[in-house]
Amino acid sequence: MHDSINRRDFGKLMMLSAAGLVAGCWGGDTGADAAQLQRQMREEAERSGRGPYGALRYRGYRGLAQLPYFALDQSGQLRLRLEGMPPALDFHTHLGVALLFAPALDLQRRTERTQYFLDCDRDQPGCDFDLDVYINTNFSRAAHDELEREIRNQLLFGSRAAQTHTVPNLLAEMDAMGVAQANVLAIATGLPFGDNLTDTWLQAIEQAGADRRLLLFASVHPHSRTWRQQLRQFAGRGARGLKLHPEMQRFFPDDPAALEVYDECERLGLPVIFHAGRSGIEPNFMRPYALIRHLVKGIEAFPRVQFVLGHAGARDVAEGVALAQRHANVWLEIASQGVTQLHDIIGAVGAERVLFGSDWPFYPLAATLAKVLLVTEGQPEARAAILRGNAERVFAAAAANVRHDS
Repeated sequence: MHDSINRRDFGKLMMLSAAGLVAGCWGGDTGADAAQLQRQMREEAERSGRGPYGALRYRGYRGLAQLPYFALDQSGQLRLRLEGMPPALDFHTHLGVALLFAPALDLQRRTERTQYFLDCDRDQPGCDFDLDVYINTNFSRAAHDELEREIRNQLLFGSRAAQTHTVPNLLAEMDAMGVAQANVLAIATGLPFGDNLTDTWLQAIEQAGADRRLLLFASVHPHSRTWRQQLRQFAGRGARGLKLHPEMQRFFPDDPAALEVYDECERLGLPVIFHAGRSGIEPNFMRPYALIRHLVKGIEAFPRVQFVLGHAGARDVAEGVALAQRHANVWLEIASQGVTQLHDIIGAVGAERVLFGSDWPFYPLAATLAKVLLVTEGQPEARAAILRGNAERVFAAAAANVRHDS
């Protein structure tokens, strides 16, 4: 069982966490693992701009209009200008969050612009945005402090940013970027009450009539007494997969309780996507839960289940790549990775194992889409596979490998 924690302490944990992306200072990730993380971050910074695509620095997200793939419309919004792009499927998005004491969100509301959690376009001119580093590197401590405040407000007062993380805003951005469908990844936080994001988001998608475009991935907590009942109900209502976030949910993926969840996913034909690896700016005490080595047992025990590593293993991408090389049921979703790193991932595992994902609304769709378009220039088959074909293969493999117990 995971460590017991009272309501007040859990609230503090949630205020500090932000899907594993808020800076923190608690102990937990020490010794060789901590040294490895620091080395990975240092080496990435040294490589920036020295890869096969040269320097890729822009003024804010809007600066991506300098690339031949995008343009700014009359309202200053970034839009795809590339003809013939495959109808993409974004494997990694979310909707607005309101938990505990925060007032409910109107997820049907259309707003003038989306306020991203890490928003390079909030001010004019935008921040210095480098496509060749792990994306959270681009933001100042002040930006991360603001992110922490927004997460705290998601639990207490209501987040202004989350008020813009709505179904219409996501669909509008998808239309602007040529994205046909998106997986919306819920998270079961383990809060003592109000822990119902999967149900809330399912209802919002159904109310908007968007269930053909927005494919919900349910979430359950492996230590919940009712997780199996919940997962079966969500699958019956159309959930297309399962999202697990070991850091935020505070469980190790090789815990026996987690293995039972994978077993049920095999019965239901659901792929599993993890937040995998350390981002480098999450609280130290959360980092051990995300280490790639804790994924190995489940992946080996359930070769018929399709496992997706969110962020391709984040800063621990080398270990994520090695895992995908060893196991055919492992896929790498590439939200947040830099251009040179994406180039190296494709070289190591092949374009057929890579999935396009944006992590909207932490970042805009264009931030990752630009990287995919750059590394697949002149490679239409690879581009089509990463943007859509591989996602279809994940779903097909999950459905084909359902275990029917006698």
